[in-house]
Amino acid sequence: MADATASFKDVPELFEVELGEALTARTESLATFRELGPPDLCHIVKSTGRTGQRDIGSYHFVSGVDASSSASLAAYINSLTYSIEDNSAWFSKSTAWKVRNGCYCCYNAFSRVDIRVDVKIPGGVVAYVVDLRGDRHEATPDIWQETYLSALLRAILYSDDPTYWLEAYRKLDPITTIEGELRFLQAAEALFMQGWQVGSDPEIQVATVVSNHLTAGVMKYFGDSGRCQPAANLFEKLSAREPEIASLLARSYIGMNEEVKAVQIMSAAMKHTPHSYTLLHVQSDFLRSKGRSDWALKLAREAVNCAPSEFVTWEKLTELYIDTKDYESALLTLNSCPMFTFNGRDAHRALVPAKVHLPFKRQIGDILPEKTKSEDDVADPALLRLPAPGLRGTWARAYSLLTRLVSDIGWDELLKTRSVVFVMEEEYRMQKAQADIQKVVTSNGARDVSKNVAVIHEDGSVTEGSAMLADDDASTRGVSSPLSESESKPELENGLNVSAIPIIRVSSEHDTERKIAESTRSGIAEQDEAKDSPSMQSMTLEKPVQAAAGEEPEPSQPSSSNQEPFSFTNKRLCERWLDNLFMVLYEDLRVWTIFRAEVAHFKTQHVAYRKTGLEWEILGDLGIRLHHKEEAKEAYQRCLDTSRYSQKPWARLLEMYAEEGDITRTIQAAIRVAAYQYADYTEMTYPTLIARCFFKLGQIHGHAKISFTLLSMGLPDPILKIMDSYLQYGKTFKVEGYDF
Repeated sequence: MADATASFKDVPELFEVELGEALTARTESLATFRELGPPDLCHIVKSTGRTGQRDIGSYHFVSGVDASSSASLAAYINSLTYSIEDNSAWFSKSTAWKVRNGCYCCYNAFSRVDIRVDVKIPGGVVAYVVDLRGDRHEATPDIWQETYLSALLRAILYSDDPTYWLEAYRKLDPITTIEGELRFLQAAEALFMQGWQVGSDPEIQVATVVSNHLTAGVMKYFGDSGRCQPAANLFEKLSAREPEIASLLARSYIGMNEEVKAVQIMSAAMKHTPHSYTLLHVQSDFLRSKGRSDWALKLAREAVNCAPSEFVTWEKLTELYIDTKDYESALLTLNSCPMFTFNGRDAHRALVPAKVHLPFKRQIGDILPEKTKSEDDVADPALLRLPAPGLRGTWARAYSLLTRLVSDIGWDELLKTRSVVFVMEEEYRMQKAQADIQKVVTSNGARDVSKNVAVIHEDGSVTEGSAMLADDDASTRGVSSPLSESESKPELENGLNVSAIPIIRVSSEHDTERKIAESTRSGIAEQDEAKDSPSMQSMTLEKPVQAAAGEEPEPSQPSSSNQEPFSFTNKRLCERWLDNLFMVLYEDLRVWTIFRAEVAHFKTQHVAYRKTGLEWEILGDLGIRLHHKEEAKEAYQRCLDTSRYSQKPWARLLEMYAEEGDITRTIQAAIRVAAYQYADYTEMTYPTLIARCFFKLGQIHGHAKISFTLLSMGLPDPILKIMDSYLQYGKTFKVEGYDF
């Protein structure tokens, strides 16, 4: 076990049980990396230099380090030698630990190899490539360029992803100078046509030259600061080689408010690539922003025809149907979305460390609550069990569309729309039973037409087999007006010999839904809740009945030519995943209804309504999912009054305040978010959530006003320095608002 003097002062570390096990685990995991790869791994070996003293190994993860050459990676390892704790003195008995050697590992997502730099102190630097089989190769200039760009893309795209978390993960600024940005653009231009090799977002099924992590990284880096001119220059040069890149070029010009130029580019590009769904989407988004959702809808339909296997085309079409208030078509289109298995970001294989060293920066961390488990970190099991937060990828995006639907039309109307467009389970069973009866009747009639067979029709009437022929349309009567179970059951139990005929259990969809409707909470005034939530007019939330699963008829029983085929001409089968999302939505709405009713009740009683910090945070997330922004904001604010150590409520409020243009509150929230980030070793300025919010405010008020507001707050120097770094970035890269 390592002692305290073997640790770095301000760098997180995970100490190894066996020396070198982190490097071995990474080598074995290389074949599992599918896309951009995990953050860089920095492995360090420390020694006292004394005989008999065992060397110790530690490692941490890092992004943002310049990976353009072996010298730049060796420089990072060399910088760590100055971070080791120096507790020894001339009178101390302890022996000083020193960095003996290090290994920096950086994944090349283009060639799918790991580039490694071994540094011996004192000594030399050795760079080599490790392939998926673990074999070593020479590092060529092309490999270095690919590795440099791969590292930059990881730093940009992983910078503020809340779903991607690693212990001992250090995030540094990937680009700090104009020269660094130019190098990024040059590398992006050189490797742009190979961008599809690094994969794409989980909502994209097939990575293309315009839909991949490289284009996403370029658009995020320049888009978050509103500086689309460098991106437009890059795409201008590339669009001459690949016409489809015109969609990215047009998007960049729209971001620069050069709309006329963007329209001209889109018009010219459509002549060369009329079947590009990305180009159709840019046009559709532009029309939508101008309030012409009806025109945008036509383009979205065409995009679906051009790329029917892509989720994003169906998603866009669903959004536009909601915009145009065609909710039945929206639900049918959502049902048609192709869903993909979610593959999260690449990550290292987790090892059990001998010791974890996470130094806490006290100067910054003083404004944060204690990082200890408390009663504010527990929550009601009903809140913890909500399934919606676990949705990822296409499932999360589809659920977002469903919540938008319920926000627009309310739960009851959504259930009615669902039952209008989809076959419900009861309807399906009833219709299938009718088909089975028809088969039996037809079979018996063919053997002996004159034989008396009691036939129970869907309208409840009973006829003999001979009379059946005179009433050959009876098999269609029950579809339009099914009888309830109470009406049909007596006819089934009148002593008739119907052993050859399946028993029909028919109940209307409405009755079935009413039977399983749940009352969420009694004794609370319904009118108070109705005011808070217009879409739910009572305290009873109707539980959705199951839609038909869509089983196919057995192949051993083919339909005869004179038999009516089983079909619903104006209804479709609901996909099972969408049926499950309805139940997920029901759980969210049920908990939200209880919460708002309790709030209303406690207000009328003039009693304080108390929840733990974690519960307020979960309820805030729930409000965001269900598009109740003001109630969500209130829940997050209540969370801040507790002792819970969590960045999320501050980050959510930061976005809300920036959207509202509230400078003072935005800065107050940004200070806390920055403190949390630095406490978790995110030592970067851009691209981050804080920078994005500051630059959004800067476009309206100017950076000078933000700077004066910061100075007026009397912040401690370490915190003021961090907050000022965002404005310094704006000044260096001339972000809009930097000069006023």
